Amino acid sequence: MENSTENKGRNGGKYILECCVDSVESALQAEKGGADRLELCSNLVIGGTTPTLALFQQIREHTNIPVHVLLRPRFGDFLYTDQELCIIAKEIDMFREAGAEGIVIGCLKPDGNLDLEAMRSLIDHSGQMKITLHRAFDMCVNPFHTLELAKSLGIHAILTSGCQPSCLEGIDLIRQLDEKAEGQLAIMAGAGIQENSAKILKEQTKITSFHMSGKKIRESGMQFRNPNIAMGLPGMGEYEIWETSADAVAAVRRILSDY
Repeated sequence: MENSTENKGRNGGKYILECCVDSVESALQAEKGGADRLELCSNLVIGGTTPTLALFQQIREHTNIPVHVLLRPRFGDFLYTDQELCIIAKEIDMFREAGAEGIVIGCLKPDGNLDLEAMRSLIDHSGQMKITLHRAFDMCVNPFHTLELAKSLGIHAILTSGCQPSCLEGIDLIRQLDEKAEGQLAIMAGAGIQENSAKILKEQTKITSFHMSGKKIRESGMQFRNPNIAMGLPGMGEYEIWETSADAVAAVRRILSDY
């Protein structure tokens, strides 16, 4: 399918709503709810890791909105080894050749500063794809300095909760970052975006980019269940499947109207 532009919202509106998904089912629900763009990952329950090429291709076949691919080789921090950086670079090549519109990356040095050398090397592989600096930004030592570095790298967007657990807790910093970005890149609010928080951010800031997952829990169809073994993370329901809700996305989409 051909993909719509990702520079404006649906129907040419100024607000961009990106939905983070890790399955075809979630991607379909996100598009149905009115998302402008997908951030594709795997393992969203642990913050997201790099998705498979097969998952990307299946989503590309069944949806008609741009896809930005998260490139994160493992759970945990953003201090990567040379081997991990080599893997990310190869994945950028792979998804660029497959037709992804953007990549979502972030590398830090031990002191909490952005790893400029690693970032430049990865960006060199990106071609014409859009670049988002993901929430590694929220783990940096100095967000304003990192913002300036992101500008110098030609990064198109920074995904941030304002260096706080949720976007509303970080709203003051989000507002300041947006002002200092001076239109050179988008400050995209994430972590806790739903109907109420989107409304508050729209009223109290000038940001136009929003990132959500809109998750709901779907009960597994398994009838036989072995109560003695858990294959997943401790505390996580073995038979609970997290999926994007079209209704949750649509509720935010209504808030992000141009009137």
